[in-house]
Amino acid sequence: MSQGYDDFVGIDVCKDNFDVCSAGSGPKGRFENTADGVSRLLPLLPPAGACLIVIEATGGYERQLVADLKTANHEVSVVNPRQVRDFARAFNILAKTDRIDAAVLAHFAEKVRPIPREKAGRIDELRELVARRRQLIDHRTAEKNRVRQGASPLVRKSLLRLIEVINKDIKAIDKAMLSLVQSDDDWRNKFDKIKEVTGIGPQTATTLVAEMPELGQVNRQEAAALVGVAPFNRDSGQFKGRRMVWGGRRSVRNALYMAALSAKKHNPVIREFAARLYAKGKPPKVVITACIRKLVVILNAMLKANQSWQPRLANAAT
Repeated sequence: MSQGYDDFVGIDVCKDNFDVCSAGSGPKGRFENTADGVSRLLPLLPPAGACLIVIEATGGYERQLVADLKTANHEVSVVNPRQVRDFARAFNILAKTDRIDAAVLAHFAEKVRPIPREKAGRIDELRELVARRRQLIDHRTAEKNRVRQGASPLVRKSLLRLIEVINKDIKAIDKAMLSLVQSDDDWRNKFDKIKEVTGIGPQTATTLVAEMPELGQVNRQEAAALVGVAPFNRDSGQFKGRRMVWGGRRSVRNALYMAALSAKKHNPVIREFAARLYAKGKPPKVVITACIRKLVVILNAMLKANQSWQPRLANAAT
């Protein structure tokens, strides 16, 4: 098989166990989702690096399994369940059992070849910090809104005290994220280059390092689609619809939305691009979505070429 893989393995994970199937040799059985289950699985897999293993994101049940497989130097990709279900429907596979799902994942791995995950464990730690910071920001916003809506003196005092605690936690998480990023040469290089782009701050750069590791490894269309800002045609027969954007990683898109708002004011490339769109009569939502997409394409081109931010090259890349 091409791309250096001899086999493709799908693993369907639930809380207590996981089912395993090989695209080449078929089902390999069900194993307990424990360290003992993983130790029974490992001898049945091809040599490390010879197979691509695909696992659906399950909200956390797959985390230790992925870490153990990565520790054994296997190539592992964690994918969006919706993407796998769409793949199954395309092949008219409508039944859904753990064994069938494992087989679907194996064939998905063979046909789609998703990019393997890097540095399991440490990347999970970084993602947890990014997610926790996002939760704290949302919580702080809710508390600030309650203060603005008016409250009794005692309630107001309670709200302000909680906001102060949240602020301290956010600062501690910011420090921990920066320390983790700086501890890895690849992450630090990516973080520094992303942060060079006017409009993108350290938090957005960290979010991209943690939640979009494919940046710089895919083409411009794939990068935009991963964020959910790639326009798709809605034409069928005589019907001609507007081009639409959908899907993608909401957390990354939200971070880039704030970066695009800043870039529209302060980044000469994005500012001129937005001005051209406004001059053509494009509505604000279309303009900001286009600005996000341009930022993604610029960042992807920079990281792929390992180049620093240069406005002239940025225009050429897009």
